[in-house]
Amino acid sequence: MKTETVSYQCGETSCRGYLAYDDSKSGKRPCVIIAHAWKGLDNFVREKANALVEQGYVAFAADLYGNGSQAESNDEAAALMMPLFLDRKLLRERIVSAYETAAGFDQTDPKRMGAMGFCFGGLTVIELLRSGVDLKGVVSFHGLLGHQLGEMKANIVPNGKRLTGSLLILHGNDDPMVPLTDVISLQKEMTNAEVDWQMHIYGNTMHAFTNPAADDAENGMLYNPVAEKRSFQAMSNFFNEVLL
Repeated sequence: MKTETVSYQCGETSCRGYLAYDDSKSGKRPCVIIAHAWKGLDNFVREKANALVEQGYVAFAADLYGNGSQAESNDEAAALMMPLFLDRKLLRERIVSAYETAAGFDQTDPKRMGAMGFCFGGLTVIELLRSGVDLKGVVSFHGLLGHQLGEMKANIVPNGKRLTGSLLILHGNDDPMVPLTDVISLQKEMTNAEVDWQMHIYGNTMHAFTNPAADDAENGMLYNPVAEKRSFQAMSNFFNEVLL
């Protein structure tokens, strides 16, 4: 396996993504873009990229914040995330730049592009789908599904004229950051856009259920190894169907 840091631009913002692929193979392969959670492009995301390579994909972890920025605390993470959560045009630009970069790699088949994301990254890959770029499939792990956090409402932008690709949403039933109204609203939106969507809801499961470092049940963030295993199997089955 070969890994490298890839520099790319989104407007005036310099980004540093993480590319992983099997350098023993020739020819173009399907590519999966990974959108990180609110603390930035960290080892958790790199590990997921490496695991995708073992399944036969090129993997590219996007740098949504630019300059490889990572947060050390929740307050720092919120300060990095909220401007993008609130400005959906900017968020779309950031993830589309990563998509265009990944589609141009020598190893990538640009006709077989997918994406997956965690928490804030789950929202981000749904925005990539909404943009209308050519995608085969998108997976959201415990993603933020709505346009409002607390009293703060996002400035949304219209969807692309035609949304391509399927959508798999992996959601914890007890996630306090995603009210049922957000779940229903997204379902209706995707149905009206004629997207092939499915949602797996895991009972007794909170936010951040795939992250072993999540240990804050009081605030609704808790690792769940059973839901983690089930969700990654669902992701694997989904990508096998739409990308391979």
